[in-house]
Amino acid sequence: MRARRFAPLLAASFVVALAGCALGPDYVRPSAPVPVAYKEAPVAGGALWLPAAPADALDRGDWWRLFDDPELNRLAAEVDAANQTVAGAVASYRQAEALVREARASFFPAVSLAASARRSGGGNSNASGATSSGNSFSVSLDGDWAPDFWGRVGRSVESARAGEQASAADLAAARLSAQGAMAIDYFALREADFEAELLARTIEAYERALQITQNRYAAGVVAKTDVLQAETQLATTRSSLATVRANRERFEHAIAVLTGKAPGDFSIAVRPWNAVVPALPLGVPSELLQRRPDIAAAERQVAAANAQIGIERAAYFPSLTLAASLGNASSRVGDLFKVSNALWSVGVSLAQTVFDAGATAARVSGAEASRDAAVARYRQTVLAAFQGVEDQLSNARAQAEQAELLRQASDAADQIEQQILNRYRAGQLSYTDVVTAQASALSARRALVQTAVNRQVTAITLIQALGGGWDAAAPVEIKSSVRADNPR
Repeated sequence: MRARRFAPLLAASFVVALAGCALGPDYVRPSAPVPVAYKEAPVAGGALWLPAAPADALDRGDWWRLFDDPELNRLAAEVDAANQTVAGAVASYRQAEALVREARASFFPAVSLAASARRSGGGNSNASGATSSGNSFSVSLDGDWAPDFWGRVGRSVESARAGEQASAADLAAARLSAQGAMAIDYFALREADFEAELLARTIEAYERALQITQNRYAAGVVAKTDVLQAETQLATTRSSLATVRANRERFEHAIAVLTGKAPGDFSIAVRPWNAVVPALPLGVPSELLQRRPDIAAAERQVAAANAQIGIERAAYFPSLTLAASLGNASSRVGDLFKVSNALWSVGVSLAQTVFDAGATAARVSGAEASRDAAVARYRQTVLAAFQGVEDQLSNARAQAEQAELLRQASDAADQIEQQILNRYRAGQLSYTDVVTAQASALSARRALVQTAVNRQVTAITLIQALGGGWDAAAPVEIKSSVRADNPR
């Protein structure tokens, strides 16, 4: 008698215990090769950083402010608000959020309300010869629930949540990529402005040189070939200026698209170029695993794949569904809600796969293989990330050395050009020597300018390699303007 009294309690305890079970391996973050320090990092005072002023803005996320350019700051804000690639990533993140809510809904019963009204008749006649007919009305409240005995729903939520976090990292990666591409195009545009001004000044100098040569030719001092060489030099430089201006237009078009505008409605005024190359705090390599959004996304994909193993393993065990229904049925609407017409039912169903020719085992094996592949992709992403940082650190060091050497070369070429031109005017050299000196001086000036923009591009690429100012632990920020641009 006492055993019967405690039977429901024991059964309830058993159900609760089963509901707490979760099949499949618990997630453990996979290991990845992480160096102690960056090999190519400059070492100063025993700490790792690029020497110069501190760069606190990088930690706050607005890394472009390191370049101290108001126009760049404005364009970066427009990229975040209107870039369509970012808008697509925002939509994907919202979709991932919805999938988490959908997965969590399976923890709770599903309740439905049904109502029907029917009129029916038959071919048989009553005593008066009329055909019999009747009405039937019903209303019911039905519910069913499948308790998560084996943790299948829990693992589904876990997988969906990891997918949401991976989508958040993808959104950060999309923002970082779009902002970096815009910044690179912007500095290339400013470099084109500077180079166009350089070529314009050079053309003025070549025009004066051509006039001098024409005067000397008219005086019978030099041959016609000197004039032709001066004209060739001038025309070639004018052609280079046309190419630089065309390149500037293409960079402007690219920036327009990145900021979500039609190129025909967008323009950037010519302004002086701020060729500053900021100092970047490197931190320690282990921080890269949290700062790089692509690494974070790859790691979350491993977690999602790991949870999928538990989902597939749950198929080995029976599924239990509890169902209940409460309703009323009557031939008259007025009698529909009378207690005497009430109908109810409570039921339980149990289903267990007895034989599936190894299909469940195959799905479990496939899920495990998918997890292993995700682990390999994660580790490869980590290795590629460290390679990217080391490459850009090496580039930064080499370009800094090149900039100093090219500055020396440009200064020397300018002096040689002036000396050759003076000796030509004194009749000591041919104009071929002048052309050669002028071409060398212009090439050295343009190389110095190109190295300056290359250093800025390398700084941007290094910022991207370091994950920008993104923090894996920070909440996802969705700009309202981006959300509004998405059609519903």
